Amino acid sequence: MNKGLIAVLVLVLLLPLIASVQMSQPAAGEVLQSDKERITSPDVSTSEQELLVKGNSAFAFELYQELKGEEGNLFYSPYSISLALAMTYAGARNETAEQMADTLQFLLDQERLHPAFNWLDAELARRGEGAEGKDGEGFRLNIVNAIWGQKDYEFLADFLGVLAENYGAGLRILDFITETEKSRLIINEWVSDQTENCINDLLPQGAIDALTRLVLTNAIYFNAAWEYPFDKEMTADYSFYLLDGRQVTVPMMKQMESFGYTKGEGYQAVELLYDGGELSMVILLPEAGQFQAFEETLSAQQVSNIISDLQSTEVTLTMPRFEFDSEFSLKDALADMDMPIAFSGAADFSGMTGNRELFISDVVHKAFVAVDEAGTEAAAATAVIIKLTAVSETPVEVTLDHPFIFLIRDIETGAILFIGRVVNPAA
Repeated sequence: MNKGLIAVLVLVLLLPLIASVQMSQPAAGEVLQSDKERITSPDVSTSEQELLVKGNSAFAFELYQELKGEEGNLFYSPYSISLALAMTYAGARNETAEQMADTLQFLLDQERLHPAFNWLDAELARRGEGAEGKDGEGFRLNIVNAIWGQKDYEFLADFLGVLAENYGAGLRILDFITETEKSRLIINEWVSDQTENCINDLLPQGAIDALTRLVLTNAIYFNAAWEYPFDKEMTADYSFYLLDGRQVTVPMMKQMESFGYTKGEGYQAVELLYDGGELSMVILLPEAGQFQAFEETLSAQQVSNIISDLQSTEVTLTMPRFEFDSEFSLKDALADMDMPIAFSGAADFSGMTGNRELFISDVVHKAFVAVDEAGTEAAAATAVIIKLTAVSETPVEVTLDHPFIFLIRDIETGAILFIGRVVNPAA
């Protein structure tokens, strides 16, 4: 039998063995499911539902006040941020949990908050049945969660169970220690896939390292047509006046239709429905020269009052097409909103692992929005990066500026080979 035929036979015989060995290795991003399945019909009272939405709305505008100092356009998804941090909160304990609850406006205790988020997610998943997207395809409002944990690092079953039951998030195994860059790319690819390529490179280089043990992610994608689309033939160039008094020329869409409308002291508000009538865009237009004063007072209660005042009115609406993205590191903003402990070595996330060796190193967020005659496409993603606490000690100073003794020894045996003294190094 010739050598070539022998080699082929050996390879055929070995293939099943090679395959079994490969299958036994944990794949990048392998999902270790909790033994608990997602609860599809959570039992959440009406009062709990209202408290969840009320708290989320309050946080949304408190965060706006923190972010409004950013230059230029601003866009973010407070719901994505709240979801990602709610999953993190499931592992927080003691003062860390108290600060997170206060800052994030979680008005329900741990046992009731997570089922409430599960309820809201299920409600949103039902939106848009039979409605159109702005691209001519079907309406999409997709919200997904995932958690990414270090290979061989142990997380408590109760923590993983809460995330599985209420957020549909199984633990995906990565190796942040030896495959740091590969892990970053895997998470970024997942985010890109979930947002139809609107959010790319959520985790910048350096965001994760060998100390990373857990990354909690949320992605949200929205694509909807207007209930009353704008006629492209009506779009024309108009002037848009900037805050500094300058003006730019941009394409402006125009239509006359019955919209929700109200006006108050120093502002107008108009509501545009999306196809299916289940979601809308509410536009708040301060009077010229009053933008900053209006922005300073913007709050959840103010917006709630404005929305309750909307009345169906014939409106001639002229508005620009626009498309842009925003990205933030939210670490400083959230710390300034009174939850600094979570980002420090004093953090207590013992609900994740049973010990207090983890802290939040950063919360990163990216968002994208495109508005045109057909409708709106929007996407956002949030990642909460959890790392091992690295104890930073103040260096001890040793200055050999006076007499000293030294010795030379064999480390393994402990044998002292030489001893000396220096009383005058210049002698």
